[in-house]
Amino acid sequence: MRIQQLVLGPVAFASLAIAAPAPLGLVVRDGATVDDCPGYEASNVKKTDSSLTADLTLAGDACNVYTDDVKDLKLLVEFQSKHRLHVKIFDADEQVYQVQEELVPRPENGETPSGDADLAFDLVEKPFSFKVTRKENDEVLFDTSGAQLIFEAQYVRLRTSLPKDPNIYGLGEHSDPFRLPNVNYHRTMWNSESPFLPTNANLYGSHPVYFDHRGDKGTHGVFLLNANGMKIDLNLTDSGDQYLQYNTIGGVLDFYFLAGKQPAEVSKQYADTVGYSAMFPYWTFGFHQCKYGYWDVNMVAEVVGNYSTAGIPLEVMWTDIDYMDLRQDFTTDPERFPLGKMRELVSTLHSRGQRYVLILDPGVHFKEGYAPYEKGHEMGVFYKDADGSDNFGVQWPGTVAWPDWLAPNTSEWWADQIATTFSADEGIDLDGIWVDMNEASNFCQNQACNPLDDQGNPPAPGNAPRPNTGRPIPGFPADFQPSGSKLRARQDSDGKHKGLPGRDLFVSKYDPVNHRGGLPDYTLWTNNTNADGTKVYDTHNLYGHAMSHVTYDAMLARRPGLRPMVLTRSTFAGNGRKSTHWFGDNESSWEHYRLSIRQMLAWVSMHQMPMVGSDVCGFNGNADELMCARWALLGAFQPFYRNHAEISAIHQEFYQWPLTIEAGKKAIDTRYKLIDYAYTALYYQTTEGTPMINPLFFLYPEDENTFGIQHQWFYGDALLISPVTTDYSDSVTFYLPEDIFYDYWTGEREDGKGANVTRNGVSWTDIPVHIRGGTIIPQRANSTNTTAELRKQDFVFLVAPDADGKAKGRLYIDEGEMIEQTDVTELDITYDNGEITVGGTWGYKGLKGESITLKSFKILGQNGIAMGSLGENSKLDEDSGAVTVEGTWSLDGDFSTHI
Repeated sequence: MRIQQLVLGPVAFASLAIAAPAPLGLVVRDGATVDDCPGYEASNVKKTDSSLTADLTLAGDACNVYTDDVKDLKLLVEFQSKHRLHVKIFDADEQVYQVQEELVPRPENGETPSGDADLAFDLVEKPFSFKVTRKENDEVLFDTSGAQLIFEAQYVRLRTSLPKDPNIYGLGEHSDPFRLPNVNYHRTMWNSESPFLPTNANLYGSHPVYFDHRGDKGTHGVFLLNANGMKIDLNLTDSGDQYLQYNTIGGVLDFYFLAGKQPAEVSKQYADTVGYSAMFPYWTFGFHQCKYGYWDVNMVAEVVGNYSTAGIPLEVMWTDIDYMDLRQDFTTDPERFPLGKMRELVSTLHSRGQRYVLILDPGVHFKEGYAPYEKGHEMGVFYKDADGSDNFGVQWPGTVAWPDWLAPNTSEWWADQIATTFSADEGIDLDGIWVDMNEASNFCQNQACNPLDDQGNPPAPGNAPRPNTGRPIPGFPADFQPSGSKLRARQDSDGKHKGLPGRDLFVSKYDPVNHRGGLPDYTLWTNNTNADGTKVYDTHNLYGHAMSHVTYDAMLARRPGLRPMVLTRSTFAGNGRKSTHWFGDNESSWEHYRLSIRQMLAWVSMHQMPMVGSDVCGFNGNADELMCARWALLGAFQPFYRNHAEISAIHQEFYQWPLTIEAGKKAIDTRYKLIDYAYTALYYQTTEGTPMINPLFFLYPEDENTFGIQHQWFYGDALLISPVTTDYSDSVTFYLPEDIFYDYWTGEREDGKGANVTRNGVSWTDIPVHIRGGTIIPQRANSTNTTAELRKQDFVFLVAPDADGKAKGRLYIDEGEMIEQTDVTELDITYDNGEITVGGTWGYKGLKGESITLKSFKILGQNGIAMGSLGENSKLDEDSGAVTVEGTWSLDGDFSTHI
């Protein structure tokens, strides 16, 4: 949620002032520039069948442009699998920070013989550089010879050459074009509170992986496992040569090269590297509603009731920080959200097959008598100042202490708070948790701010007593006081991978261009020490990642065996293993309507976080009826579907306007019928890495017209979504590749010619959707108000033959919420010129009242078929050309039929 801007006075101490660094290439220190850096020389090169190691030594006088050069480095090269090459450059003493294994587990090294690998590694010893080549066609994928390697204490540079006008994607989180600009463009990675999602800026997450698509030459991926702040440049040299350059303010160069060669194969190989997404509950595909500003529990109940009255299905109700007592985690406002009423609300929702989700923030209120803080302090879970007192910042309740998610007791403390507050027997029996503000977002602008002076943000001025945040605190023991005698020093930072000593942990002389200002501005101070001795300077981008993982484990402990649903704002690579993500505090604008598509494409297909979406109709600012109607339809074909608005924005629930009522009903009706199709796609992304959302070039990798398309997408591999994207327009121009398609709404065949198609007169309650020929879509015969009721509906299979009269599809069925599924059904469905075959693994028998019955097949594009050739259970719709085969097939064993 959007923070309140604080206007602070000047920096109190000159030593805390952050000087603006000089641009790259200018004189910075002792007259040196990056052009003076000597690079490195390789020696002691040793090779095995599947690896290479070497020593790297500074090849001349140190340039020390931003900080001191590290003289001695190591090179490690591993052919970890046929498709993955690992290249790591690190300091010989291994003091430089490396991402903790517990936060990002490393992939297994299969020790593939280099002769069997898809990629080749070539080393130039002096001056040191390396090259990665695709063996199949000798395509050079990565070549560092264009600029010398620089490896300093607080600045590391590596450059690779790129083809002319490259197709580069990824490097999230950003609000820029899906295919990244390649001239004078930079991507900053420094997780930050980012209201209104500014362009060309660092946002909430850091995912340093890019896909390089080269048409018929193939696609490859490059992942840099480095969590430090960085700026990645895409630009041209003075001579016009294209390059990509990494500029990090710390850490090592830990690369994983993913061979591909098809785009979806790169996505799978990335999942092999950082981890596969968790499988999320079936109900998460339902429609969700939230707003910051639902004043009390009765208002929340009214919203639920209003959806029911309007006839718009609602699966999950959310409540923002409004429910808390004075914005404090693990509390409820005793007057507006009393526990008894909250329990009644949740039990009512559950009795109707609906769900409930609440929010938590990382800032824990520093207040006398507030048990979560007192217990956390006692257990040593908070960051400490040098004098041993807790380190403070400011979030919604006022002065807050920051949990160190790497501290030994933090997981236990957090899980205990969640288990108690959200106890099914005595607390709020919620179904999921939303963790917000976890970049971490700090209302203090910089070190000049005194967190103990801030009194927080109560629900409404004058309506509640201010929190007691002053110093000292009467009745508290001495070690609770915010200042005083030294109790203990910061944790020992000696040892491997803890970070080089002597660095300036507040200021990087190389500027990674944080849009919020300096490194510690509006966030957790970067000089804090984690419990394992590493510094927040190095781990800042992992804070939300760690919080969401600890929350996932806490929810699993609270509800053993059930899949946790954790939504997080701040992320890092591999976050999908335990959490979902929404795209942050967007605005109610047409541009952010379009942006939601671009973001989804990157997150699902390239960052391996499938359960994602935007705040439908926008968070900041006021939505209007027309835009919101369009967004209701667009959002229905994205994985995570939630309407959410800011406290000062007007209400934008779908029942607010006639058009959004109609659009919402149509959107949710269609989405619910397709949930099993989407759930199947999610399952295969979590098990095979196959993206459940596909950019067009993923399915048509050699069609150059698809490379830059960013406002169309495939929902699964069968449904092409082409929404109206022009402001207040009823016309849309979309691209149909050279293939057979069928209109989802009418069933009519439309042959793509590899050209744009313009459709005019698209009503405010319509969205163009096409089915790709050669696919089969499993869906439910009817929609319902909840996913629990949906599972009682019979299946129908929608068959879209290709030019050869063939099609195939898959269906996965399980119980929907357990982590361990013992009895599941996985079907392969094929169609071949009138013959239909269903086979696979049969295990799921259905819970009480659920249907595992197939009601019919509907085969599109059969206009020329002779009526006399149809079976007695088949019927031709002459208008659409679809043949429907009626029957009753139990999905518990192989069978076949024909039209």
